[in-house]
Amino acid sequence: MQGYGCCQSVVAAFADLYGVDDQLAKRIAAGFGGGVGRMRMMCGAVSGIVTLVGLDCGQTEGADREGKSACYKVVQELLHESEAQNGSLICAELLGLNGYEKAHSSYVASPRTAEYYKKRPCAAKVESAARIFAGYLMRKGEK
Repeated sequence: MQGYGCCQSVVAAFADLYGVDDQLAKRIAAGFGGGVGRMRMMCGAVSGIVTLVGLDCGQTEGADREGKSACYKVVQELLHESEAQNGSLICAELLGLNGYEKAHSSYVASPRTAEYYKKRPCAAKVESAARIFAGYLMRKGEK
């Protein structure tokens, strides 16, 4: 509710767990807002989950197929959970935009006003993504 994109909000909430400071976390996540550059594709909050999974368990060696597969498995599990809770992973669908509105979406960010936040489900999607990732961390810690 301070003007950050959905991905920025999700990533910044957990970034310190991975030694990433708040400013860098927001920079890394900045381009994912509005469904990736306001193109209304994958929801920014969901992109935040993907980014955090990469920080948590992403492989760093190109030849590490096992590590890559393990990371993909976590991404798929958490994104399936998000889709089940929210009905879609696609920003345009979550916003109820039809094809014309989606196709003609501008790169210009909308002003963040009280009216803007009233019309958008984004805060709830950010909360859902944060809860999903926190649940993953809790389950992982129990093992």
